[in-house]
Amino acid sequence: MMTKIIGVGNYIPSKTITNLFFDQHVFLNENGILLKEDNASITEKLKKITGIEERRYADNTQVTSDLGVIAAQAAIKNAGIDPETLDYIIFAHNFGDVRFGTIQSDMVPSLAARVKHTLGIKNNFCVAYDVLFGCPGWIEGVIQANAFIKAGIAKRCLVIGGETLSRVVDIHDRDSMIYADGAGAVILEVGNDDGAGIKSHLSASYTFKEKDYLYFGKTYNTDGCPDTKFIKMDGRKIYEFALLNVPDAMKKCLDNSGYSINQLSKIIIHQANEKMDEAIVNRFYQLYDTPVPENIMPMVISKLGNSSVATIPSLLTMILNGELEKHNIQKGDVVLFASVGAGMNINSFVYQF
Repeated sequence: MMTKIIGVGNYIPSKTITNLFFDQHVFLNENGILLKEDNASITEKLKKITGIEERRYADNTQVTSDLGVIAAQAAIKNAGIDPETLDYIIFAHNFGDVRFGTIQSDMVPSLAARVKHTLGIKNNFCVAYDVLFGCPGWIEGVIQANAFIKAGIAKRCLVIGGETLSRVVDIHDRDSMIYADGAGAVILEVGNDDGAGIKSHLSASYTFKEKDYLYFGKTYNTDGCPDTKFIKMDGRKIYEFALLNVPDAMKKCLDNSGYSINQLSKIIIHQANEKMDEAIVNRFYQLYDTPVPENIMPMVISKLGNSSVATIPSLLTMILNGELEKHNIQKGDVVLFASVGAGMNINSFVYQF
């Protein structure tokens, strides 16, 4: 029994934020001291390291669940299904609904419940719940949906990844420039016998030493309220952790699928940092003593930034809708999905289209 993707959708906010947006920001270090570099140098370094030139922010009237609804509606339409037939709605996010101009996260009821309500689903046995798993949350939601389907608990699931990271950033922290907003979604159901579906998956949580590589911390502005928390990260430790552990996890997942490295058509990886993703994929292919094929890894981080759980389903939708030059997925193609993020969590799955 295979779990098959039958519909995809995304929502990419229309508000484009270029690197010039940060020109007047006052960037400080963790001790509250003004950075020596000017802002032009800081943003140029950001572009060089992460590849980010632009990112998208949600409209001031929108919250994460609103973005998730739009992505879900697109996936439902793409699949051509009646939403009343959904058995599960799984919403991956990390910070809930944070309204513009506020600092409070709202997660009760769950964002999945809010999406179900807005979709007008009356079926009480359509179960709606959220997943908090860092940036790998959407993949983890897919893995959970796959488990439900293979166990016979569900026949059809909606998995959403959405985030408005622009609402939880410290404007005095230069790391805030990488973050973005967005949402993506897929419909999964029991597949037929055409061979398409999820072939293998893998998840891991590294918490013994790595728990606080990404965390909620106080502003770098020493005059700010110490009890107000923002997303923070140790970029160097994350980079080293990802480069050490993600390629091995990807290899294990691919090996478990039964496919060879030469059968891979695409690698769809969390859009966290262009240089880091390139290094991960390079090391992954080194494990097979194989050169990296051209156009194996589509990237949209330069224009969309890092929208956490939304990056992979949004990118998948763009590819399947023919929106990316040089990238397409055909029937029979084998695609490896992978992500790394807060936890520290890593996960992956192999899918044949």
